[in-house]
Amino acid sequence: MSRLVKKSPSLCTDRPLDNTDISNKLNLLRQLLKSCFGPTARLKQVHNNIGGHVVTTSSSSVLLPAISSSQPFINLIKTSILNHVSRFSDCGLFAAIFCLALIEQAKRSGLRENVSIRVNKHLLALCSSYLQQEDCGCKVKLDFCSSHNLITLARSIISSKPACVLTEPEALHISKLAVQAFLLTVPCNSPGTVSLGKTVTVCVEGYSVLTSAVFPGLLVDIPDGLCLNKFDHLSNPIQMVLFGASLAGDLSDLGDGMIEVHAGVDTESQILDQLLELGKQVVKDEVKLFVCQKVVHPVLQEYLRSHGIIVVERVGITIMEPLIQLTGAQPVATLHTKIPSKAYGKVRELSMKQFGSKTMLHLQPLGESVICTLILCHRNETMLSELKVVCQKTEHVLRLTLREPSALLGGGCTETHLAAYVRHKSKNEAPETASVLGCSQTEYLLGVEVFCQSLESVARALQHDGGNSLVDLTHAHHWTLPADVLEEHMEDSLGFCGCGLVESSPSRRWIFLDTKYTEFSPVALVGDSPVQPRVLDSFTATLSALQVATETANLALDVRYIIQDVN
Repeated sequence: MSRLVKKSPSLCTDRPLDNTDISNKLNLLRQLLKSCFGPTARLKQVHNNIGGHVVTTSSSSVLLPAISSSQPFINLIKTSILNHVSRFSDCGLFAAIFCLALIEQAKRSGLRENVSIRVNKHLLALCSSYLQQEDCGCKVKLDFCSSHNLITLARSIISSKPACVLTEPEALHISKLAVQAFLLTVPCNSPGTVSLGKTVTVCVEGYSVLTSAVFPGLLVDIPDGLCLNKFDHLSNPIQMVLFGASLAGDLSDLGDGMIEVHAGVDTESQILDQLLELGKQVVKDEVKLFVCQKVVHPVLQEYLRSHGIIVVERVGITIMEPLIQLTGAQPVATLHTKIPSKAYGKVRELSMKQFGSKTMLHLQPLGESVICTLILCHRNETMLSELKVVCQKTEHVLRLTLREPSALLGGGCTETHLAAYVRHKSKNEAPETASVLGCSQTEYLLGVEVFCQSLESVARALQHDGGNSLVDLTHAHHWTLPADVLEEHMEDSLGFCGCGLVESSPSRRWIFLDTKYTEFSPVALVGDSPVQPRVLDSFTATLSALQVATETANLALDVRYIIQDVN
């Protein structure tokens, strides 16, 4: 009989943000994530105590799931940020750093929690409204007639992940491929509801990044011994069949339920006969390409190849959807019924492509292709793994531009510009707004300062080499002063602002970000300026990150008790 153990009482923590242990953990998390932010970020190695794969990264989508904590407060923030990343793929570190800075600055200011929450909500609405205005000073319209800004946006995302270890030419090459792949998945002549295609990524280790390439259509691994001259007899269009079921001939592949076998019956022989009947129908229907998600029995393979049919097996579940889109085939789920004529698909052309040790079959569609294959090459597995993650996220961010064809200035310029705008707008409207929010003007302006300093802390987080962050007093853009440059020689060393739109000049005035300055209205740059931004951020992802960070910080500030079941 098992021994009964008395249930332990739940652990209740009053005012968790006043708890030293929780505050220290939040501060540690902020410092950890800050060090991962931007193109000069410090890398993190993720591994566990029992061994296994070691991941080198600075991406929030990889890093945050690897951070485990027994503290519900940490998990609340982590879950909120990961939910944002799963929907928008970008700005996870921005959201996390801003959220944690808001919480820390609010507690340090001594402002009442309920006042901080109301002020944060108001300022979030003010920022969202400003960012969506046509004359917003930190927003850039994306013109799909030119790929320049799309490549800049892609390059900004790819260059922000130092674990990819890319040179400038390599980063530009991958950025162009990411944009090319994205454009290939957008249909040109599709009336009505537009359905986007898909980019299939194939990784090849041990080769130069500059050998990476994009191909319209689909590339799939093929068996050894398949030669190019075997395609010479094929006439267009090429009929193909696609199987989702296993054709290995095992009893387990027949499905669930009871199987009754009569005495003396050779089940293997009967299943093989069934497979060969399937092969005869395929030959009769003049199929030239036979593709299976799983395994094809060797005897069936030999039979099909003897009749000039190309057999490709074990393509995997991830390739099935692109294959269906590309060929129009309907996957056959069983070998026990006749293949309907509507299940067959067609391809226009077959060819061979060689990438290192990989030999691949290139399938090209009959009409317009919205399926493409991105061949990613890199020098080792760690870099290649990070590059694949970044390219997939870049594709997602580029797709978001179809809904909202805009981008925000990068390099910290949006954060500093937004902070300057909020300070100026809030000071001018302080009496009315404070009255509406039910607080004093002093409390309101203190809450504004907390919000703006938290925004500026995101811009400062881009600096990892001991340099100083500045803001110019005209456009409120972000500038970086290297650590080894004296303040007297500042004008000669600043060059361009973080986004690359504003150039240093003798008439320009700056101030360090960590010092107080008189509020001013930031001047928007002329729209038809010949200078193009060098760094751009996703508009949709940044706007969502701003909302998620503020709402999560408000939720954290509003928590009075944490109740943990410790059993």
